[in-house]
Amino acid sequence: MDLWQWFWFFFWIFAYVAYLMVLIYIVIDIFRDHSLNGWLKAVWIVFLVFLPWLTGLVYLIARGRGMAERSARKQVEYETHTAEEYRQISFANPADEIAKAQALRDQGVISDGEFEAIKAKALGSKF
Repeated sequence: MDLWQWFWFFFWIFAYVAYLMVLIYIVIDIFRDHSLNGWLKAVWIVFLVFLPWLTGLVYLIARGRGMAERSARKQVEYETHTAEEYRQISFANPADEIAKAQALRDQGVISDGEFEAIKAKALGSKF
């Protein structure tokens, strides 16, 4: 194979993978949309199976704006959920963290230096 044949081969592989990603994204959006009832979702899926190019194009034209809005709304939900998880894991209550470190120091698990480092970190001061 010469260089141009390789070029076209990789171009068509890229186009096929991009097409599959668009179809998967459309299917995800169909099931994410709560305004569609089950029968309309089934109709969209059937048309995507039997006429994928045409149905994908029609879906993107007809429902593209709603697709973008649902995606943006879901992104905000993900960010909010992630931020809440980080707050639960982080040093949310310095008194609790210091009490845990004190218990570990009393048990002999950590040294006095490690206790002071944890305490400084919980209080937010530089050491």
